[in-house]
Amino acid sequence: MNVVGPPFGLSVWDPALDADIGAGLAAVEEGLLEATKSDVPFITDAARHLLQAGGKRFRPLLVMLGAQFGDPFAPGVVPAAVVVELTHLATLYHDDVMDEADARRGVPSANTRWGNSVAVLTGDFLFSRASHILADLGPEAVRVQAEAFERLVTGQILETVGPRDGRDPLDHYLEVLAGKTSSLMAVSARFGAMMSGADEAVVHTLTQFGERIGIAFQLADDVLDIASDSHESGKTPGTDLREGIPTLPVLHVRKQYALAGGAVSADDRRLIELLDGDLTDDRLHAEALAMLRAHPALDQARRDSLRYAEEARTALAPLPEGPAKQALAGLCDAVVHRAG
Repeated sequence: MNVVGPPFGLSVWDPALDADIGAGLAAVEEGLLEATKSDVPFITDAARHLLQAGGKRFRPLLVMLGAQFGDPFAPGVVPAAVVVELTHLATLYHDDVMDEADARRGVPSANTRWGNSVAVLTGDFLFSRASHILADLGPEAVRVQAEAFERLVTGQILETVGPRDGRDPLDHYLEVLAGKTSSLMAVSARFGAMMSGADEAVVHTLTQFGERIGIAFQLADDVLDIASDSHESGKTPGTDLREGIPTLPVLHVRKQYALAGGAVSADDRRLIELLDGDLTDDRLHAEALAMLRAHPALDQARRDSLRYAEEARTALAPLPEGPAKQALAGLCDAVVHRAG
């Protein structure tokens, strides 16, 4: 058995597929290093800061697997994978500024190291490099990426302004995720199929798969932020909790509390009190984290992640049988099993 995508433990039985994916991802790494190289050494250092810190390369993996349904060696496949990863990296620089994050992937964030202005401009630099590569992939690729980027930015804006009056915060959160996360996941799988020359029906199927696995991926991360002692994303467990970012387990706690109409246990009242307070205090943060880990809302969040992963698996049904389809189905398991 060979392994594709080490961070996910995705195993496939087909050595040829394993070799294809491995070679493709290695070519993507080379492309990313080239795309982040500038005539100005400082810009190169800043642009490669998060790249060299690691990362799952989940989006390039989706491109490579999607390309297996056409010609995986078609000339546009690797550049498309570089484009989606550059876009993702750029958003991380901007996200860390907006969130005032101190660390990312186990290293100081760019805004911590160089300040907000440099972090924002470095993200812009990465966007420009992605656009330059994208221009060579044709007008259809440019249109697809532009639509996804609009969704991504819309999701970020929705997250920033919060749910409108009367809107269920959980529904709002899922809408945010569809923009911020699923849009680029869907484009990744879509680009793989498009660039490989796969049939339009296959392109559509893989796009739908990307949409669903994107939600499952983020919801699993939400669970990990609470449940894991060693966070896959490189963040300390409870980072989102400490920063007051409303993730799925917290939203479930609040919804259950609201539906109970005050008829709740003393523990639940204490937990809400903590969530409403300042969790930058280490003692209060540890107390809230322990209570969330024992709360039924965490299991509900796990079930939600599993449900979206199962929807992603179901979306694969029209694809022809073979190692690539099996690998994509395995990815559904690998994504959510990170969360236990």
